[in-house]
Amino acid sequence: MVKVDGSGGQSSLIQVRDLDKTYSRGGQPIDVLQGLNLDVSQGEFVAFMGPSGSGKTTLLNLLGGLDVPTRGSITVAGDEITHMSSSKLTEWRARHVGFIFQMYNLIPVLTAYQNVELPLLLTKLSKAERRAHVETVLSIVGLADRMHHFPRQLSGGQEQRVTIARAIVSDPTFLLCDEPTGDLDRKSADEVMALLEELVATHHKTVLMVTHDPLVAARAQTTLHLEKGVLVEGKKYSGEIAAGGGA
Repeated sequence: MVKVDGSGGQSSLIQVRDLDKTYSRGGQPIDVLQGLNLDVSQGEFVAFMGPSGSGKTTLLNLLGGLDVPTRGSITVAGDEITHMSSSKLTEWRARHVGFIFQMYNLIPVLTAYQNVELPLLLTKLSKAERRAHVETVLSIVGLADRMHHFPRQLSGGQEQRVTIARAIVSDPTFLLCDEPTGDLDRKSADEVMALLEELVATHHKTVLMVTHDPLVAARAQTTLHLEKGVLVEGKKYSGEIAAGGGA
């Protein structure tokens, strides 16, 4: 279930109410989000679309606890994150959020295995437990045979799959994807989208994705558009993913 009118119940995994975000530019207020509501149930795959500057990435940052709203509330899995301290938010993000960006943000001097293991170094897992987690997720993304390769030895699509493995290795509550296919060719983009679909269908992950490309958005279960600071329901598209993923 995905709703944008504030009518979702307490069973929603993600619940956003009356969210405002205002920035100041040259002394003038810029209202990016205005009274936005959103309810997302577990296991949903949602795409956010809208023109550049409409607030898509701002919304992802707020949902991921990377920014704080001007007004309103965000509740995830029963945790109201809006007024958490910085240290509490850091702990909450590590436990609940997996981030996937257009730029892979892999550390070039570390292997695929070591890049994926990084989030687990902050946990109390033993070395053997970490290895089991890392090998499992690298197998899920189809890179078990590339785990000891460095980023420079991988294709762009493979690098993004390492990023996805890193995002899911700590079993987060949900994934936030900001233009995950934006830097990929058509074949690699299609492989990444198929992987995200598998994470939802087989592993019951909740995925929230920003994209400019309607063909990429069509792979999600629900498409929402940001218009004038609020979310409205979008339309379904069909067709292959365009090369480059998003504009």
